[in-house]
Amino acid sequence: MGVITNYQEILNRIVRVDPVAYGRTRNFIDGAVTKLSPYISRGVISTRQVFRAVTERGIEPRKIGKFIQELAWRDYWQQVWIANGSEINQDLRREQPNICHYKIPKALVEASTGISAIDDGLNEFYETGYLHNHVRMYVASIACNVGGSHWRVPARWMYYHLLDGDWASNALSWQWVSGSNAGKKYYANQKNINKYCRTHQKGTFLDVDYGSLEKAEIPEILRERTVPRLETPLPEKRSIEIDPELPTLIYNFYNLDPKWHEEANFNRVLLMEPSVYKAYPISSNSMEFMLGLSENIKGIQCYVGEFDELVETYSIREAVFKEHPLNQYSGREEPRDWMFEVTGYYKSFFAFWKKCQGELK
Repeated sequence: MGVITNYQEILNRIVRVDPVAYGRTRNFIDGAVTKLSPYISRGVISTRQVFRAVTERGIEPRKIGKFIQELAWRDYWQQVWIANGSEINQDLRREQPNICHYKIPKALVEASTGISAIDDGLNEFYETGYLHNHVRMYVASIACNVGGSHWRVPARWMYYHLLDGDWASNALSWQWVSGSNAGKKYYANQKNINKYCRTHQKGTFLDVDYGSLEKAEIPEILRERTVPRLETPLPEKRSIEIDPELPTLIYNFYNLDPKWHEEANFNRVLLMEPSVYKAYPISSNSMEFMLGLSENIKGIQCYVGEFDELVETYSIREAVFKEHPLNQYSGREEPRDWMFEVTGYYKSFFAFWKKCQGELK
């Protein structure tokens, strides 16, 4: 896949981040994006860790406000998930307007929309698991607001392929675009796509003004629909060795932190619960990425099975795990590493951000 998984190389990538250029160019397809999101999503590094690494260079927070704000968005979505649990799997703030179907346009799945920036981006996405944030918004707008999809099926399809798959960030962003987690829908026309993707295409179904786009019939190219078959390629189930006298650290898709209790004596288990991956399936690229990242954790063993089965089969004395909305574990829960002390549910990011700004002063 060509994506880095070595922990030291990930730390080196943090050092190379240019937060000033990021704020200025991040919306462009060739902008100074950090590509740190896969490592934040997998819990290898935290938003706080990135924030501190950048501000310790002596850069004043006011000069990199956009960079800090985008890190805060990640924590915000997680706080919404913690507060609402599985309710984020449904329309959160209001019913999505103007739904025509509960599938996804086949042209998006097949990268054959006729819009070069979208099709090229999706082909790269299937190969690498990376999709620029602006292109994600374009795809969501095409699926939901031009193509009439409810957000859920296309959001699952995108999450499946994303190396930085974070169900809260993904699902709630799709809801924001589609209008079920915002007061209005997000639209992008061809002029907008050309600007940020450095293309010059004309004559597509998006090559109209916004007023016409919002009133238009569903284009013919988006009328064939599908429900993608999404199945997680779990590894073969194998026995592991557990010292019953030691507590056991539970790692998973959202926690692969190699520094977590690094010097202490624990059993270390990467738990892959089939029930979780059935509800939130991931691709072979994402599975390989997770397993590659787990190699940074000394002594870790992979276990395919449910948590209760693990505990019973291996007489786990005490399970230790980091808090996460998907965890249905029992034992000792430890907090995640947030960028700010602000927690709880805020209906808007900017209400959350206002509280965070208090800590920046």
